[in-house]
Amino acid sequence: MDDVEVRAIALGLPETREQPHFAMTSFRVRGSIFATLTAERDCLHVFVPEENVHEAVAEMPETAEELWWGQKLDGVRVTLAETDPSVVNELIIAAWRQKAPKKIVADWERENTSA
Repeated sequence: MDDVEVRAIALGLPETREQPHFAMTSFRVRGSIFATLTAERDCLHVFVPEENVHEAVAEMPETAEELWWGQKLDGVRVTLAETDPSVVNELIIAAWRQKAPKKIVADWERENTSA
């Protein structure tokens, strides 16, 4: 997995924009950051709920680690080259769902649910 694939996943979600964030690249929905790529483009910070963090770290201890912001567990840091793309896809979607307005999420889920 690389930064090109990350961009494709993130920018494929409704109302997502890519913007600089200090030395990183951020992915935002309606201005809220849900993921960032490090300046080296080798790691992804995904801002997911705590339960998703624990699941990712347990499932991929070699490539995922807790991401802390001060005293708050804020997400998961994933080493891209060594991580299963399907897991990264799930994390990005979980982060987007948490930050996107409920109506946008509901519309997206309706369009992407198998009949």
